[in-house]
Amino acid sequence: MDVAFLLDKYFKGAKKVSIDVFDAQSLNTVYKDVISAMTSHFEIEVSVLQALSYCLYEIMDNVHIHSGKPLGTAMTYYDNVHKTLSVLIADDGIGIKTSLSENEKYREITEAEALKMCLEDKITDGKGLGFGLYTTSRLVDSIGKEFILHSGTHKLIRKDGNESVTENGLWQGTLIYMVIGTNEEIDPNQIVDRRTDIEEEYNETFVETKELESLW
Repeated sequence: MDVAFLLDKYFKGAKKVSIDVFDAQSLNTVYKDVISAMTSHFEIEVSVLQALSYCLYEIMDNVHIHSGKPLGTAMTYYDNVHKTLSVLIADDGIGIKTSLSENEKYREITEAEALKMCLEDKITDGKGLGFGLYTTSRLVDSIGKEFILHSGTHKLIRKDGNESVTENGLWQGTLIYMVIGTNEEIDPNQIVDRRTDIEEEYNETFVETKELESLW
């Protein structure tokens, strides 16, 4: 994977971008390291971290479930000036259209249609629940500044309240890039339609017992 290209395209001028490569075995460790690093930025609202932690795991997990390739790359950058967090997850696998085409219901869809559909609830190739990108989409709708989903020769972009899908170069696999605001309180469980308690999941994984006790 051309990390230099990704840095120049999505993190131009940024200092200290975190870059992690992960596979199925290291996914949990890398995921926890990434979120733990974000918790060191005390300016980031806890509710944002709670919601992001759920979405981040889901889209990282998608790499080894759906991409057909063993490795994925995670890149993160916190902008203290603009109070935003940039996250990029990429793989060089089979891409969204090919993956969805493994489900007979979506065999005839176009690549552009696939990019739009995969952000909807319960759209899956049959190997997952079709919930990860849906919740990520809801997070972006709530506090997102920019969202890009690039797969194959098509790119879906959400910015300034507008969404477009255009032909835009080739990305062999799937690339997800988002910039979210970090200083606004949100209801993290609303991001997941209250189907699970991600506040509790985050606290159990990333907050020490002594810290939890001090909140009461």
